[in-house]
Amino acid sequence: MPAPILVFAVGNESRGDDALAPLLLRSLEGSADAAGRVELIEDYQLQVEHVTDLLDRSAVLFVDADMSCAEPFHFSEIAAEKDSSYTSHVMTPFALLHTYRQVYGTDAPPAFLMRIRGYHFELGNPLSDKATANLEAATKRMRELCADGDLQRWR
Repeated sequence: MPAPILVFAVGNESRGDDALAPLLLRSLEGSADAAGRVELIEDYQLQVEHVTDLLDRSAVLFVDADMSCAEPFHFSEIAAEKDSSYTSHVMTPFALLHTYRQVYGTDAPPAFLMRIRGYHFELGNPLSDKATANLEAATKRMRELCADGDLQRWR
């Protein structure tokens, strides 16, 4: 039986601030607050095969870097949506939730998206100072969410 909460980090550590989600995920590894209740998965991008990772979960939290959200991060509940990534090998969380509905004939578990504000995504760049500060705030919030596990408080 999988852990009830799945945290899925999307990003590429070799592309500057795109490393935000993988770094947040690593800070959660071994956390006593999340032990047994949270599974952590990291990948460069979402793909259709990830739909199976959503099975038997009470909640899914997607984490990604974003150039357009407010500082330090934006957290929201999301829903299934067929978008232009639906037939691509790179999918949005919305399209993955839509695919879940298509494959399993039911809605995916409640899903949330944490977008952490990033600034520089060039290949070979280190994490920027501003993104590092945003990561600290996002990590603190994510630890609270994983420790709590109460979906009503997440909404």
